[in-house]
Amino acid sequence: MSNVLMESTAAEAQAAIADEFGFFGDWTERYQYLIDLGRKLPEFPEGWKTEEHRLHGCQSMVWIVAEGDAQRLVFHATSDSAIVSGLIFLALRVYSGRSAREILDTAPDYVATIGLAKHLSPTRSNGLAALLDFIKARAARA
Repeated sequence: MSNVLMESTAAEAQAAIADEFGFFGDWTERYQYLIDLGRKLPEFPEGWKTEEHRLHGCQSMVWIVAEGDAQRLVFHATSDSAIVSGLIFLALRVYSGRSAREILDTAPDYVATIGLAKHLSPTRSNGLAALLDFIKARAARA
């Protein structure tokens, strides 16, 4: 199954995200870019769209599955919302395919750096926080 991972470290991924979002002058363009990124999420099996894999705390439907161990955790996720799918893509780009230690040691600085914190609705911010909490909690258990 394909993985979102593009950069070799979480820090490199965050820097690349900051660079990419820096190209866009306004938030209309950034939202469009988020939607485009969401379309690039790897296929998520229908069989995984169960209550067991549903991420609560999101207004939209989000499902997430973690695989692997402390050496390498891979996250698969999807949403019924285009913008939320883009937020998932960014989170997986930073955290999926990394060791539990790297996940735990990496604060989601990209959220503030690209201005997401200021431009998301409260419900989307809560959903993003729930997604990041899930990833960190899974890493802590690994």
